[in-house]
Amino acid sequence: MTTDAQPDPAAQRERAFAMILLFIVPALFTTNVVVARAVNDTVPPFALAYWRWMLAFLLFLPVVGPELWRHRAAVAAEWRDLLVLGILGMGICGAFVYIGADTTSATNIGLIFGTAPIIIAGASTLMYGEPMSRAKAAGIFISLMGVLVIIFRGDVDALRALTFVPGDLWIVTSALAWAIYSVMLRHRPGALPARARFSATMLFGALALLPFYIAETAQGVVPTLNPETIGTVLIVAIIPGLAAYIGYARIQRSLGAGSTGLILYLAPSYAALFGWLLLGETLEPYHFAGAALILPGIFLSTRPVRGS
Repeated sequence: MTTDAQPDPAAQRERAFAMILLFIVPALFTTNVVVARAVNDTVPPFALAYWRWMLAFLLFLPVVGPELWRHRAAVAAEWRDLLVLGILGMGICGAFVYIGADTTSATNIGLIFGTAPIIIAGASTLMYGEPMSRAKAAGIFISLMGVLVIIFRGDVDALRALTFVPGDLWIVTSALAWAIYSVMLRHRPGALPARARFSATMLFGALALLPFYIAETAQGVVPTLNPETIGTVLIVAIIPGLAAYIGYARIQRSLGAGSTGLILYLAPSYAALFGWLLLGETLEPYHFAGAALILPGIFLSTRPVRGS
């Protein structure tokens, strides 16, 4: 005779909080592109990426420093994973986005990153056996359709006019790196506590960026030092750096890599909203149509798999 297991209240609260973060974290990530475009002519890409993560590490160090020191043996044992995570999540997903955004369009960036959740979900299922229910697969498909509605402005003919430029290759590489980072974050947890692991990953990522930052500086490409650029670096270190990545890791612990990757589907909607609020751009009907597909798609994709 079997009895149904009672739901764990703590797990339910954790899941509810993760669902809230699922809609907040994309807004935090979106600020990265908005701010980077504003300082494109004054802060070069590797300088911005390096100082974003080095400052984020230094700001987080007073909080996590003692814990990181206690687990220094685990850091030494897991340095290879930490280096790979740093290169993928902080190096490639940092500098490459800044480089690509200089020559490609926001439409192309949205289209390319719109494929990342599918890569994440597929890799998590194929490589690590993460459950892929019919509802989750349907939700991923519906959300992707919503993204495409926004990208192509509700006009199928816009597909014929879509062009690609060299900068798209930087964005493709960044999207692939993000997908691998997301899967590794979930399925190669290691012995380090979450906060210590994240801080170590930031440090390894900054160190991986350092040689490229030095080379960039040696070529005479240096940032303009003024209150605006300093404030910009602090913003990208705190909002799309510390806050966004901590929130992303928190969601993954509750929902899994495949479901967490769905936040990338919300990026075009948040970009349109920020453009309306901050830049005076117009919200079009296709933005609302896309959101009307994305939101129920996320609901379907994040429903718990029965029996798990």
